[in-house]
Amino acid sequence: MHQTRRVILASLIGTSLEWYDFFLYSTAASLVFGKLFFPTFDPLSATLLALVTNAVAFVARPLGGIVFGHFGDKVGRKTVLVVTLLVMGVSTFLIGLLPGYDAIGVAAPILLGVLRFVQGLGLGGEWGGAVIMSIEHGDPRRRGFNASWPQVGVPAGFIMATALLGILNATLSEAAFLSWGWRVPFLLSGVLVLVGLWVRVKITESPLFAEVEQKGAKAKMPLVEVLRTHPRALLSAFTARIGVDVAFYTFTIYILLYITTVLKMERSVGLNAVLIGSACQLLLIPLFGALSDRYGRRTVYLSGVVGAAVWVFFFFPLLDTKSFPLIVVAAVVALVTHAAMYGPQASFIAELFSTRLRYSGASMGYQVAGIVGGAIAPIIALQLHATYGTTTAVSIYVVIALAITAFGLAIAPRSAEAEAQAVQATR
Repeated sequence: MHQTRRVILASLIGTSLEWYDFFLYSTAASLVFGKLFFPTFDPLSATLLALVTNAVAFVARPLGGIVFGHFGDKVGRKTVLVVTLLVMGVSTFLIGLLPGYDAIGVAAPILLGVLRFVQGLGLGGEWGGAVIMSIEHGDPRRRGFNASWPQVGVPAGFIMATALLGILNATLSEAAFLSWGWRVPFLLSGVLVLVGLWVRVKITESPLFAEVEQKGAKAKMPLVEVLRTHPRALLSAFTARIGVDVAFYTFTIYILLYITTVLKMERSVGLNAVLIGSACQLLLIPLFGALSDRYGRRTVYLSGVVGAAVWVFFFFPLLDTKSFPLIVVAAVVALVTHAAMYGPQASFIAELFSTRLRYSGASMGYQVAGIVGGAIAPIIALQLHATYGTTTAVSIYVVIALAITAFGLAIAPRSAEAEAQAVQATR
């Protein structure tokens, strides 16, 4: 039990730092990168280009999932998790040192895109390993709860990134914030990564992977074998994630764009609303993970899908009131529905694959979905509103994505291993 708690803590700290780095970029892209790295374009085009560099990471994430998933199934989970944390931390630190367009011209946005790509590689390998370590060390009857803790890294990372940028934005002048203030959270990542590495090197390897290794049953080409033996599981993992991502990035990133560009309100309004919503989400993700152990992954997951599909039609009208309390309500309820999906998601996806292929299978299914989900969600939302002049179009887009997620839940297979564990859990 002590080792299980240590692994869960290490996974939580590591994923929090990884998502801190990732969301730091996403938030900065929506607020400042357009002005710093694309100053020759009009404000809307500059913001779109900044969001395109943000989307580059989502393209890199499946590649990171493939590469690190391969080694995670070949050499072990622990070593790969140390490497992914280093990759993410170094690239984030270098972004904080990167000169803007005014200093080095077109090289600035190119280097920005390259470093964002490297961030994506690190995160692509991080999620699968952290979730799998939490699952494979713990009680099979508590897998939903244990696997939900790496998921808590998402709101935790978002809170850290948003809070730091919000404090700097509130205390510095516009010129100071654009000149050097935005760099501080990126440079701080270097210190935070050292803390994460110290925790991770102290955990032991997954006992289930060690058992596979001892039996000589490791897959020679994990990804190839996943594609051959688990096609339905991959499709289920892929589709089950799409709507979750689209809803999340609409509720957390597009809200910042909408409040500042459409409603013409201060960026602090959106940042603070999302910060409060993320704090509530952080507390609820483990609860929904635990509920999935009691009532089933799909039941809890689907409740969040339905809730988000309904709430998105209230979300934008509440924003349009320009009342800060109502904007907070919009963000909080939206992220509660996301927590209901995100809490059971990790265990749901990981349990689709057998131990010897789990890192590759879970990482591939999860990360590829990010390209058509989170990567383009803010861009599509921005273009839909610009084209139709109404948020109804954005809401319909979110509902369509959530319908795809419901399809993914419906087609999910139950592997022989999951069946055996379910039987064991009832004894």
